Amino acid sequence: MKLDGEALEQLRERVRAGGAEKYHAANEAKGKLFARERVALLVDEGSFVEDGVYANVLAEGLPADGVVTGTATIDGRPVCLMANDSTVKAGSWGARTVEKIIRIIERAYDTGVPMVYLVDSAGARITDQVELFPGRRGAGKIFWNQVRASGSIPQVCALFGPSAAGGAYIPAFCDVVAMVDGNASMYLGSDRMVEMVTGEKTTLEAMGGAKVHCAESGVGHFLCKSEAEALDVVKRYLSYLPANWTQRPPTADAVDAPARTDLAALVPASERQAFDMRRYVKGLLDEGSFFEIQALWAKELTIGFGRLNGEVVGVVGNNSMFKGGVLFVDSADKATRFVQLCDAFNVPLLFLSDVPGFMVGSAVEKQGIIRHGAKMITAISEATVPKICVVVRKAYGAGLYAMAGPGFEPDATIALPTAKIAVMGAEAAVNAVYANKIAAIGDEAERAAFVTAKREEYERDIDIVRLASELVIDAIVEPHELRAELVRRFAAAGGKERHFSRRRHGVTPV
Repeated sequence: MKLDGEALEQLRERVRAGGAEKYHAANEAKGKLFARERVALLVDEGSFVEDGVYANVLAEGLPADGVVTGTATIDGRPVCLMANDSTVKAGSWGARTVEKIIRIIERAYDTGVPMVYLVDSAGARITDQVELFPGRRGAGKIFWNQVRASGSIPQVCALFGPSAAGGAYIPAFCDVVAMVDGNASMYLGSDRMVEMVTGEKTTLEAMGGAKVHCAESGVGHFLCKSEAEALDVVKRYLSYLPANWTQRPPTADAVDAPARTDLAALVPASERQAFDMRRYVKGLLDEGSFFEIQALWAKELTIGFGRLNGEVVGVVGNNSMFKGGVLFVDSADKATRFVQLCDAFNVPLLFLSDVPGFMVGSAVEKQGIIRHGAKMITAISEATVPKICVVVRKAYGAGLYAMAGPGFEPDATIALPTAKIAVMGAEAAVNAVYANKIAAIGDEAERAAFVTAKREEYERDIDIVRLASELVIDAIVEPHELRAELVRRFAAAGGKERHFSRRRHGVTPV
């Protein structure tokens, strides 16, 4: 093909236009933006440099082979990105689509910058399967590169439409996934395929919609009302992380905690009364800095990024508003992944404990609560970033271990005056030890007096001052002193040695 300036510009315009107008109109009716519009909204103006613009340009109706890839900056920081163009054969993958995605992930890894995935794809083109599926540079190489890049560079996905079949693993291998409610979906087999294989009648939304994955499966992390909100999640997520594993998280101007927040007043005296750990976290961190992750899934555990005096921290807190703050299979998995994320990118960890322990019973045993709990405790053990455990109200049983208690080499274990640390609470302990004796006391008043006396005796045995005198606790602080204490202690731990074990890697109890 011989090109003069005018012909080249026409070719460029054809590629930039994407698919046929009817596909643009169909997307617009669903509230969906064009892939190139998404890129323009996400990145700094004028910063995007596109690669592979002319991929498959000689084919009919395949501009850029259905994916936009390139480099840009977000808030002045370099990133690599890909964006499926759903106006081109529904964003499906051909051989050159796959090659473009592989190349941009490799560039992100080689240059040590975050990788952003803007996903809206129907999956592989079955007609092109020999060219795109089985080879050394086939679709499998995308996932291999994602796994290699995991923990080396941040990887974040915004999902605007389907992510089908094997393509669903692109979001799955990312650190976090933002999903647009009503349009985004992830599934390994379509509703028609599911009915054909299993006989089940379902819909894409019911099987793999945004609400399902953000509230039930845990594959999604942020449920967004609009595409603009999803893109904002990408920006905000990256603002808390370094460009790669060798760097420290970006600092911000120090901001005070919210004015007039009385942390002491947020924690009820009775451990039977719930309180919202999210309010406690927001009152402790720099004002407006808390960025909660997976807010809709396993809500008994609150996780997210925030800042203390301008410095990034990762927060793991038990939330008694949901299931009493007890740890379940999903909350153990939620904590595991977040702790590993923070440790990979040099984000110090703050544990705020108000935990009765792990859930018991036949249902959770069949779900593998021991295995999932062991996985969480493994992540806590292996994390070498500065980590501080604060016992806000209680840390019972293996819950103390899961919240980075003294045996897991935290840089400090701090207790508030309301804190209790024990194998179990007083009520359960007295019942476990004296059940037969209590049952044998016939007089109700005498029985109540006996139980009260034994509980008081148990409370004295686990007194927090006694634990501090035994050096189990490093400090007892008042709630209004906690923020300043944490700022000082995290600053002191910033240069710690980060070696954990003499080995290649552990064998995780998956």
